[in-house]
Amino acid sequence: MGLGSSWNNVLEVLEDIIPVYDKVNSHISLGKDVEHRTRGITGRVKTGDMVLDAGSGFGNMSKTATKICGDLQLTLYDPLLPMLKNTRTHFTKSPALASGVFEHIPFQDEKFDAVLCGYSLRDAISLKTAISEIHRVLKKGGRLVIVDLGKPDETITRLGVSFYLRILVPIIAFFAGGKLGLKFATLYQTYKFWPQNKKLESMLLEKFSKVEFDKDLMGGAIMVAAYK
Repeated sequence: MGLGSSWNNVLEVLEDIIPVYDKVNSHISLGKDVEHRTRGITGRVKTGDMVLDAGSGFGNMSKTATKICGDLQLTLYDPLLPMLKNTRTHFTKSPALASGVFEHIPFQDEKFDAVLCGYSLRDAISLKTAISEIHRVLKKGGRLVIVDLGKPDETITRLGVSFYLRILVPIIAFFAGGKLGLKFATLYQTYKFWPQNKKLESMLLEKFSKVEFDKDLMGGAIMVAAYK
């Protein structure tokens, strides 16, 4: 599972929507993006932790973690340099910056206490490889925190979430971000390649010893913690 050959197209869209990214995301998450990041991070990241924000974008997961935990050793990691360009201005203590993909994380084994993936793991080229790489760079006892869209296991609920993403999200995104907002229609394409919630949990359990799976919006939003 993963985007495979669709990854380049998705990356181009992500670069195009940078000017309206945060504003539109807040609207299409029904204003719950901050709450979901907080729920995912709380109790899983600790003061002084060495943290990799993987697929960091503007560093929203790191900003939330810093508010909750205070001092952290942060590395923001994203394939898009324009996303990383101005992130340092949003932190009291400048984080380290690195660019690359989930499938080839350029850090040594067992380096990080926590890896954060906020609305980003869904964009992996190969989800299985991405999970394996994240597991590799986590210390023993380390935590992977995922905050993302969920794909409900129940058929009717899943159809409802799919309808929202395919039909309603482009409309909401247009009103929030204008013409650039229409590009958020690509969100549904990434969702099609994303596993159902139970399948994602089982994939994580192939590598991690324990997985905590929290849901909201009828399973259309997930906050997951996987422990090495």
